[in-house]
Amino acid sequence: MDIDKVLEKLRIKELNNMQQAACKAILGTNDDIVILSPTGSGKTLAYLLPSAHLVDETKCQVQVLVVVPGRELALQSSNVLKSMACGVRSASCYGGRTAMEEHRTLKQVMPQVVFGTPGRLNDHLQKGNISPYGVRMLVIDEFDKCLEMGFHDEMARLVRRLPGLQRRVLLSATDAAAIPDFINLESARRLDFLSDEEQVPSRVTIYEVRSAINDKLEELSRLLQSFGNKSSIVFLNYRDAVERTANYLLSEGFAVSHFHGGMEQKQREASLYRFSNGSSNILVSTDLASRGLDIPDVDNIVHYHLPLGEDGYIHRVGRTARWQATGRTFFVLGPNEQMPDFIEGDVENYELPAELPPPAEPRMATIYIGKGKKDKISRGDIVGFLCKKGGLQPDEIGRIDVNDRYAYAAIAKGKLRELLQNVRGEKIKGVKTVVELVR
Repeated sequence: MDIDKVLEKLRIKELNNMQQAACKAILGTNDDIVILSPTGSGKTLAYLLPSAHLVDETKCQVQVLVVVPGRELALQSSNVLKSMACGVRSASCYGGRTAMEEHRTLKQVMPQVVFGTPGRLNDHLQKGNISPYGVRMLVIDEFDKCLEMGFHDEMARLVRRLPGLQRRVLLSATDAAAIPDFINLESARRLDFLSDEEQVPSRVTIYEVRSAINDKLEELSRLLQSFGNKSSIVFLNYRDAVERTANYLLSEGFAVSHFHGGMEQKQREASLYRFSNGSSNILVSTDLASRGLDIPDVDNIVHYHLPLGEDGYIHRVGRTARWQATGRTFFVLGPNEQMPDFIEGDVENYELPAELPPPAEPRMATIYIGKGKKDKISRGDIVGFLCKKGGLQPDEIGRIDVNDRYAYAAIAKGKLRELLQNVRGEKIKGVKTVVELVR
C-alpha cells in the first residue's frame, strides 16, 4: 500500500505531528504503542494508515482487530478505511443486529481488518466466525473507556482468545488510571500529545448561562434560539432526560434529533444522519455522543447537565473545534449549581438578547429510500433518480448514505413536498421502492 497515494485520494496534503509520529512508531518498530492525543486530531487515520500498510493483502484472514466501545465508532472507523481505497477489506461487528447476519458478511467479505465492540467480537471468536490465529495486531481505540470495569471481563476474554497476538496499539484523548496486566503491554512506547495541550483547545470559548429556576428548559430554549441555525449538541446525563428535553424542544418548534443507548439501532442511525446532514440543527444526547462521532462543523456544545468528571468534559467539548476550527461551550446552571472545579480557562457570562428570533428552520430534510447496496443501488443511481424522477437540481441534494438494504439522502427542505409527489410510484433502476421522510 502506498501511503502517499492514499493521502492524495483523501485530499490530505500532510499528516499532523501526532499522525506522523504514530506512523513512524508503528511501521518503524515492533513495540506496543500508546497514543494520547486530543479529540479531533485524527487518531483513526493515525493507526489505520500504518496498520493497513502492514496487512498482507494476499491472505484472506483477519490480521488486525480493532476494539471500540460503541457501534457508531465501529461503523465510522470502517468507513474511514473504505474511503482510503487501499485494497484492504474490512467489516464491523456490534450489537443491535443479529450475529448471524454479521457471520454471513464475514464469510462473504473475508476481511483482513475487523472493527467491533468487545462483547460482539468475543461472540464471533467463540463461534469460530473470526479465526484468532491470523490476528497479529490488536488496536484498542478509546482504550480508557474499553478498559473500564464494565468492559473488563469481556476485554480479558478477548485478549486470551488471540494466541498469535504480537502487537498492541492503544489510543485515546484521555489516559486511563492504569492499564490492566491482561493487555500484556511489552516495551510500550508512549506518544503523549496531551502533555503541552490545554485541557480543551484555546479555540473553544467557555460561557455560563444562569437559570433563575431549577427546571432550566425555558432558559435552554432561549439559548438555542440565540444560536440561530448553528449546529449544536446538548448533553444530558440520563436517557429519560434526553427524551423529555428533546420532546420539549420539538414542541417549541426546534428541529431536533436525539440520541442515547436505549434507542434501536436504526433510530440512532437516523438521528445521527439527520443531524450530520443538516436536517436538524440540534442533537440532544447522553454522553454516548461524546466519543467516536466525527461530525464536522459543530458550533456549540451545551452542558444542560454538568459533566460527571473532567474526562467526560474533555470528550464532550471535543465534538467542536475539530481540525483547527473554533467552537463554543455553554454551561446552563440552575440556582444551586456552580461551575465544576475541574474547568480550566476563562469563563465568560453569556448575555441573551432581549428579543430572540423564532427557532431556525433547517436547510435540509432527510428521506429514506428502501433500496441499498444489496439491490445494486449506488450513490450515483440515487442522484439520477432524485434529479430525473424527483425534479431536483444537483445542488439541491446533500449527503447520501447507502446501506445494504436502504439509503438516506439529504435534500433541500423547500423541495420535500414536491419531491415526494414526483417519485410516488416511480422506479429506481427498474424497481419500485419506498421513499419517505425521516422524522
